[in-house]
Amino acid sequence: MSVMYVLISISIFVAIIFLILFVKSVKNGQFDDGYTPSIRMLFEDEVKKQSKTNKNNNSN
Repeated sequence: MSVMYVLISISIFVAIIFLILFVKSVKNGQFDDGYTPSIRMLFEDEVKKQSKTNKNNNSN
């Protein structure tokens, strides 16, 4: 039974370490998308056309 306490303690410690590393990487901009905003203008017209088509089809 004492092994369970050790394993739970270790797993909580590892989970806290991963949480700290995740928060640190988010604050440093690791998950920021630098590519999509630069090409969004290329596909903006297609999105507008599709939304107009969907609105027209729904109203009929």
